[in-house]
Order: sequence, then structure tokens, then C-alpha cells
Amino acid sequence: MSTAVNQPSTGQTGQLHGPWPALTLLGRQWPGPGRPASPATVVAVLAASVVAALSVPLDRAGLGWFVTALAGTAALIVARVVRAPEAIPAAVRRDPGPGSWDRFFWGTATVVLLATGTFRAAGWLFALCLLTATLTGALAITHGRSLRSVALTYLLAPVAATRGGLWLLRGMARIRGRGKAGAPLRVLATVAVSIALLSVFGALFVSADAAFARIFEAAIPEVQPITLVRWVFVGGVTTAALAAAAFLRAAPPAADDLDRAEGRKVNRLEWAIPLSLLVLLFAAFVVIQLTVLFGGDQHVVETDGLTYAEYARSGFWQLCAVTGLTLVVLAGAARWAPRTERADRILLRVVLGALAALTLVIVASALHRMNVYTDTYGLTRLRLLVACCEAWFGLVLVMVLVAGIRIRAPWLPRVAIAAGVLALLGLSAADPDGLIAENHVQRYEQTQRIDLPYLSDLSPDAVPALARLDDEAYRSCLLMVIGERTPEDDWRGWNLARSTARDLIAEHPEDSPGWCWEQVTRY
Repeated sequence: MSTAVNQPSTGQTGQLHGPWPALTLLGRQWPGPGRPASPATVVAVLAASVVAALSVPLDRAGLGWFVTALAGTAALIVARVVRAPEAIPAAVRRDPGPGSWDRFFWGTATVVLLATGTFRAAGWLFALCLLTATLTGALAITHGRSLRSVALTYLLAPVAATRGGLWLLRGMARIRGRGKAGAPLRVLATVAVSIALLSVFGALFVSADAAFARIFEAAIPEVQPITLVRWVFVGGVTTAALAAAAFLRAAPPAADDLDRAEGRKVNRLEWAIPLSLLVLLFAAFVVIQLTVLFGGDQHVVETDGLTYAEYARSGFWQLCAVTGLTLVVLAGAARWAPRTERADRILLRVVLGALAALTLVIVASALHRMNVYTDTYGLTRLRLLVACCEAWFGLVLVMVLVAGIRIRAPWLPRVAIAAGVLALLGLSAADPDGLIAENHVQRYEQTQRIDLPYLSDLSPDAVPALARLDDEAYRSCLLMVIGERTPEDDWRGWNLARSTARDLIAEHPEDSPGWCWEQVTRY
């Protein structure tokens, strides 16, 4: 009897009834874990999704986001540590990728970014932290080190959510297959008995003690149709996100080729001539900027007929755009410029180093303009945020100069992102709305002018600074408006800044609310 393996008529190698080798690029680069999700993974992901559904306040920053971050992190740790046993031991073990310290940093940064909603009430600040947390989360689960591998993780997120969901379903089916007949009925019976016991004894405790009743009412939300919709939405989104993350951690796509890709190189003159001309243009601009920086107000007034503050405002945004575009040019040149010969490496260091150094002067000019602009017109959210971004651009340029010593710098993308994350966390710790309010309070002491409409639109983070305003009418008015725009919180939306603001607002009641609203809505 023949034991030869049957071959398909098309010439494909492999057994007739499988398993067959992957035919698509995605299948070859991302074959998947090869086994269903472990019972621990299924339980951890579902439990974290329930915690998120019950905890996340969609309309504000609050404690619930921090609780959800902790639950999600714990679920991914369980999914990574407790794995399903392999039916056949793997012949080749995959490289685990970056070390544990790298993943620990990005994972911790993700949790801390979501924890800012517990301490800061500014919605715009928490939105930035939430968006940045998606980036740090992608860095925590990806194996690649380049920006291309991180971008690949973002692009594959919908596919990972789908494959991860199917992976969890296979794990659930495997759990049911191992159970005995009637196991689902026993599970339902256990849930029903638990609910009945908690309901009976909970009702007795609520009726027996008023303090327990208040805590119970605060912890248990009033169940309405919109509440059920919110639970389903948040739970579904969290399940998809955690399934994608767990799937990527269990079977990450092969990103080594992306990390090693150098791209097509161009001729030496094809990149050196345009960038050298750009260096000359930057040098001419920097010479003029140095004259302005050292010449001060009088030079600008005599030359352009503008005040120094008007001159600063007119060019700041353009200089910010120049800085951002220069970083793109530097990245492109580092990727496509040849470096095989010694002359290529020297030319690359000289041209890119000069461009980065001249751009640092432009960054200093932009920050100086913003400082003058702020001294004249006051601090705002946009001005503060853009100034922080410009300072981060300057730090990245310094890193580019350091990286130019050895030409290759695989550490640069992640270190630059880490610096940006730390800058955002530092901005959160500094309390930006509080800094803005403090700036306007100091300006009022000097000029006796105040922008009530703008200050009344700040978050409760600004209340401690506004409570130090000398004018009692303005102070009470601003605190009243911010207080009326601050919603009440349950435990999910509890926030330290809002809690502190309510106490301060109660100490300064407003006697003329009609006049106050007229002042803050006059523009």
C-alpha cells in the first residue's frame, strides 16, 4: 500500500486535506497563535470588559477611566502569563522582541495617562492623554522598534479585533467542550442564586443603615434604557480592544523586515544639492533672527513699524510649521541618503547637522516670540500647548544631532515619543488651566483688565487660582459660572480637581447672578 502524500493537481505542496502553508502575505507575516485562547484569557478579557462597562464615564474624565486601565492591564498580563498548553511543542521559538523594561515603561505610561482624568478636570487635556494612551498602548504590545512597525500595529487593529474575537470564541468553545453536559444550566443557576442572595441581603442592609444606603445608591447606578445602551457600547468596545491587544501579544506580526528596511537610496547629489540650498536659506533667516533677538523692540519698530508683540504674533505659527516640516525633511534624508562610502557619511553629518542646528535657532526664536506674545496678550490653552510642542521639537532636534554621530539610531523614534509622553505628563502635573488662570490673575493686578468670558470657560482646575483674585465681584462671578458648568459626580466620575473646586466655590457665593451672566456672555 502506497504511503505517498497526495498532491493537488495545481502543483501546490502539502497534504490534500491540510494543513496547507499560508498563501497570502498577511498569512505568512501574521499566522496567528495556532491555538484557541486559554480559559484564563477568556475570563480575564470578559471580566475587564464588565469592569469597563460599569466604570467608564463617557461624558467626563474621572476615576472610572483609571479603574478600567488597571483592569485592562491586569487582563493582558493574565493573558500573557497564563497560556493554553501547546498540543505540539514548537520547533522554533520566536524572538520575544524588546525587553521587559521597554514594555513596562509603555504600559505604565498608558495607565498613568488614563489616570490623569482622576486628578485633572480639563476635558481637552484628558482627550490628549487618551489619544496618546492609544500610542503608548500600541508601543507596549508591538515587537517592532521603528515608526513603521508602530503604524502597522495601528493599521492592523481592526483586523486584530476581528481575529482576536474569533480567537476568544474558539477559546470559549473549547471551555464548553471540556465541560460536562448541563454545564451552561449550572452556570445560569449559579448566577441567578448569586443575584437573588445579593438582592435580598442588600435590600435588608439598605433599609437598616442610612450610611450604607447612601454608599449603595452612589455605587449602584439607576438602571435606565440609556444606561443599558452605554453598558453594551462600552463593554463591546473594551472587549474588541482587549481582544486585539491580547491577540497581538500572543501572535504579533513579523515586524523585523520593517525595522531593517532601509528604503531605496538616491544619488549623492540628488539629496545634497536641495538640502544644501535649504541650509543656506535657513542660515540667512537665522542671521536676521539673531539681529532681531539682540536688537529688541527698537530694531523691530524702526524696521517694520510694528510693536514687538505684533511682530512676535505675526511669525510664531510660521516658525512652528518650519520646525515640523524640517523634522520631516531630516527623517526623509536619513532614510534615502546613501551612507555606504565615507564621503557619503561625512556629507550626511555636515548637511543634516547644519540643518538641525539652524533649526534649533529657529525654535529658540519661536519660543522667544511666544514669550513676548504671552507677556503682552496673556496665556491661553492654544499658546501654552503650541509652545510645549515647539520645545519638544527642539529636544528632538538635539536627539537628531546626537544620532548623527553614528548615523544609525534605531533608538531615536521611541526615545522621541517617550520624551513627548513625559512632556504631556509634565504638562498635566503642572495643571495648564491653573497656570492660565494664575497668569491672568497676575495680569489683572498689573493692568486692572480681565477677560471674564475666556476665564469662565476654563475647567475646575482653574478654581484655586481664580479664588485668589483680588476683585470680589469678578472672583465670585467666575467661580459661580464654573460651578454651574461642573456636573455632579458619582464614584465613576469622581475627580480631585472638581471636588476641590466645589469646596472653594461654596466659600464664595455670588450675589448678582444676572450681572455675572451678562458679563461672561457679552462677546
